[in-house]
Amino acid sequence: MRIAIASGKGGTGKTTLATNLSALLAARGVAARLLDADVEEPDCHLFLRPHIERWEPVRVLVPQVDDASCTACGVCAEVCVFHAITVIGSTVLVFPELCHSCGACELLCPEKAIHDEGRDTGRVEFGTVTLPGRPSFLLVTGALTVGEAKAVPTTRATMAASDDESVDIVLVDAPPGTSCPVIEAVRGSDLVVLVTEPTPFGLHDLKLAVAMVRALGLRCVVAINRADLGDDRVHDFCAAESIEIVLELPNDRRIAEAYSRGELLLDAVDGLEQTLSAAWERIAAAAQTEQVLS
Repeated sequence: MRIAIASGKGGTGKTTLATNLSALLAARGVAARLLDADVEEPDCHLFLRPHIERWEPVRVLVPQVDDASCTACGVCAEVCVFHAITVIGSTVLVFPELCHSCGACELLCPEKAIHDEGRDTGRVEFGTVTLPGRPSFLLVTGALTVGEAKAVPTTRATMAASDDESVDIVLVDAPPGTSCPVIEAVRGSDLVVLVTEPTPFGLHDLKLAVAMVRALGLRCVVAINRADLGDDRVHDFCAAESIEIVLELPNDRRIAEAYSRGELLLDAVDGLEQTLSAAWERIAAAAQTEQVLS
């Protein structure tokens, strides 16, 4: 079972929910794994403090031009729809940040003057999380290299860690928003939990996220953070769209203080474990229902 935890906007509590659900499942002895696919700003490690056992580079292919063989015919620039290659006079310029590694330039170069070489754009870290009184579990963290423009290759490499038959449940901390990295992170999930807040911005971006999830043919449920603020428009929207609300967290100062200290809410706030346990039962039931329907 793969559960993606996403949000239409940042700052709604997505990572808080992902890390605490992971700890909850570990306490139950469930073979679970958490993937931090928010590769531009991964922060699950701040709360779980994993012991990093290994890491792997994320490499993409970019064209390299052999000046001795190149005739500056311009075919490579013509076939590159991403404008990653241009020809100025007798010089061929390559812009690696724009390249999508499609291979068209190498394939169609009449002089065979182009070959692909690997270029590191990020890394994927594998770390063991050991929490007091709970079995350990694996945290997989994708981290995009600072300055890189394309996050999808690192996101895809992070998501590859979900293909493990020894794991029963994979939780994915997806990036916020509805862009390409988000789609890569939630694609193929059994259920998407959309975390929002009862504000005009929260409702606006929740609508965008719901539209994205449905366009992918996925089912979603909603978790509302700081639920006692704002108004009832998020509830009204979910009721109109037949979207189940699986969790409502209050605007509690204890939660904010625990978050600021990098602590799990399960350990810092009395009674919250029961709340999250009930939410997980609803999430699991919704995910299994979707599997039957599909």
